[in-house]
Amino acid sequence: MKTAIRKMGNSQGVLIPKPFLMQTGLDIGEVEIEVENDAIVIRKPKKKSREGWAEACRTLADKSIELPIAWPLIPNEADSGFTW
Repeated sequence: MKTAIRKMGNSQGVLIPKPFLMQTGLDIGEVEIEVENDAIVIRKPKKKSREGWAEACRTLADKSIELPIAWPLIPNEADSGFTW
């Protein structure tokens, strides 16, 4: 099947026929895109965006009780009038 690359705002894009999306299981939403051997490849993401971030934040929060906060340790001339 032939199609055309079209101007879409400041970028270019290609309309993907619905049967292609159905065949691959892709849908509206986030995808991974990369160049492989002079071809543009679009795939389902291997993992969701921000996957694992909630657990990482909980881990940091648990450790922050033990670890000092770094920003008060870094002097800034504009902060000289502030009391920490």
